[in-house]
Amino acid sequence: MLALINVNPSSGEPIYRQLSEQIVRLIVGGQLETEQVLPSVRKMAEHLSVNPMTVSRAVQQLVKQGWLERRRGQATRVAKREPSETTSSAQLLKPEVDELVSQAKQLGISRDELMGLIDTCW
Repeated sequence: MLALINVNPSSGEPIYRQLSEQIVRLIVGGQLETEQVLPSVRKMAEHLSVNPMTVSRAVQQLVKQGWLERRRGQATRVAKREPSETTSSAQLLKPEVDELVSQAKQLGISRDELMGLIDTCW
């Protein structure tokens, strides 16, 4: 799981938010399954070279949102959730796609060129 997460400290987005968004994507995408145990906060912080409080903040946020669950004396786990339209893979990616399309239009890139670029990257 840790190999699938990376953060960019020079990004304008806070690291805790980058981390929480990536964990949600891993859950929705099926790479993290219900009841799967997450590495400890200390282990994640060490792997990502970030402050443990940053990781703790991301985990706390995900617990409040119902993505993760903590039980006293046990490791943090992926919570059981019912699938919904607002948490589908496509819905999670839509803001980034909107931004990409907007940037492509500003650069004068046609839809066909953009689709070709996506196909190449895929």
